[in-house]
Amino acid sequence: QVQLVESGGGLVQAGGSLRLSCAASGSIFSINNMGWYRQAPGRQRELVAAITIGGTTNYTESVKGRFSISRDNAKNTVYLQMNSLKPEDTAVYYCNANIRTKFSREYEYWGQGTQVTVSP
Repeated sequence: QVQLVESGGGLVQAGGSLRLSCAASGSIFSINNMGWYRQAPGRQRELVAAITIGGTTNYTESVKGRFSISRDNAKNTVYLQMNSLKPEDTAVYYCNANIRTKFSREYEYWGQGTQVTVSP
């Protein structure tokens, strides 16, 4: 059984910063790509940022220069540093990871989501 547990969401004023964390636990053999998605009310879930096992990153255009994704492979954890936050960044943020367990092939896993609210 694999779990992704997110933390770090909350309420912040525009221009502020938040750091999200997502820790994977369970019978993990390896973790491939990891990423963060978000879903605002009435909108589809979208990819915010992703990082490969080798550290290659990519970002959606609207967060480039403001958000930074990183990972600690020893801790099976991915982070999202969010700076210069804007009200349009308000959404539920979900952690995503492609994980191979000790007993099965690679599957995609999701966290439970953490709310990020940016006030004007």
